[in-house]
Amino acid sequence: MDAVEAPPAPALAPVPGRPLPRTPRELYDALPPLPGLQTEVIDGRLVTRLRDAPEYASAAMQLFEALLPLMDDRGWQAWAGNVGVCLDGTNEPVVPDLVLAPWGCPRWGERELLSSGLMLVAEVVSKGSAEDDRLKKPAIYAGGGVPVMLLVDPLTKPASVTVYSEPKEGLYQVISTVPFGREIHVPHPIGFTLDTSVFEEVL
Repeated sequence: MDAVEAPPAPALAPVPGRPLPRTPRELYDALPPLPGLQTEVIDGRLVTRLRDAPEYASAAMQLFEALLPLMDDRGWQAWAGNVGVCLDGTNEPVVPDLVLAPWGCPRWGERELLSSGLMLVAEVVSKGSAEDDRLKKPAIYAGGGVPVMLLVDPLTKPASVTVYSEPKEGLYQVISTVPFGREIHVPHPIGFTLDTSVFEEVL
């Protein structure tokens, strides 16, 4: 039997009036909706991965609930895993696991909050996100002017929570870590003591 050749793959070609994306940001903006996937630009890379297991979303919601008294007192609002953030300076889009911001936080376009207007971002580390969350995200958020980053890391031994604060020249100057079960102070502009035992219930 003669071999049958496969048809040639379609070539990527510009559409008249719509030039090909030249940057990760432009490629991100050109993507169609991708249900079940989370897409960000991290350190100049377009990163798309499956959403984490429900336990990680539960950890973000535990933090959300812990912050509710503070939100009520200050008139702030929070979102868990469903709001995009545009990094001030680079315009790169990220999707933190939790975002805390005042009402009227500045936006970049219609869909994204501007990072320099936020009060806090939080990331919950999973196997798929560990390298970016631990090594890339602190500098990214510090460079974007986010006052405080909170890292919930169930993969360390023991599991831990780290608070990064006082961003300066693209780096957080103050870093503190406690194991799950201990309290940790979340400094200005938050001014809040978090009981990290809430994460033991879900992670």
